[in-house]
Amino acid sequence: MRRARTPAPLLVPAALAVVFLVLPLVALLVRTPWSQLGTLLVAPGVGQALRLSLVSATLATAVSVVLGVPLAWVLARSRARGRAVLRALVTVPLVLPPVVGGVALFLVLGRQGIVGRWLDEAFGLTIPFTTAAVVIAETFVAMPFLVISVEGALRAADVRYEDAAATLGADRWTTFRRVTLPLVAPGVAAGAVLCWARALGEFGATITFAGNFPGTTQTMPLAVYLALQRDPQAAIVLSLVLLVVSVATLLLLRDRWLGRGAAA
Repeated sequence: MRRARTPAPLLVPAALAVVFLVLPLVALLVRTPWSQLGTLLVAPGVGQALRLSLVSATLATAVSVVLGVPLAWVLARSRARGRAVLRALVTVPLVLPPVVGGVALFLVLGRQGIVGRWLDEAFGLTIPFTTAAVVIAETFVAMPFLVISVEGALRAADVRYEDAAATLGADRWTTFRRVTLPLVAPGVAAGAVLCWARALGEFGATITFAGNFPGTTQTMPLAVYLALQRDPQAAIVLSLVLLVVSVATLLLLRDRWLGRGAAA
């Protein structure tokens, strides 16, 4: 089937949109101090931010998988009432300003928070402004990406395999582990990648709930913000790292989403 030609009135705004979206990325690549790249990447502050970001994003993704996959199953397969309300609540962090999310976490887990006060009194445990706070903030903003991806995969999965397993005597837990999870594994993987990338780039909730302390809570986005005021070259290098991660995420998801869209 012959593809329809693009109407001429659409070409100009489309070209402007491409320039608007791509030109800042090109500027980042052009202004990157390539000759100093290695030196800046191994600088103490940059290295600490890189390590903390990678570790915290990975931990946030692991927590999201453990908690988010069962939640996605409840949203996709459970017949309990109130699923629509639950789904809306779960997706709120997607549209909630991250700073507001940080404030909300502070009101729950801060020293005078709903749960934080009890943790402080019972165990002497203070969460805000610690590395754990970074992981919690990243999990809060990133988990919905995994939940939505896995829920979509569950809805698209063929339930006949699960019905066959039940007919053969498998209980629901065994069916979930041996049948459902393998069926939706690509969706879980795609959601985990999106979750990890979102956690890696989190800024607002992290700086509000965890602060910006080098070596403890200063992740790459926070280091970019700070370096932009003191060392613009280091800020450009850190931004380049985040850009590479974003592009790698798109490449990992290309066959699942981008390729499907192109084929359509």
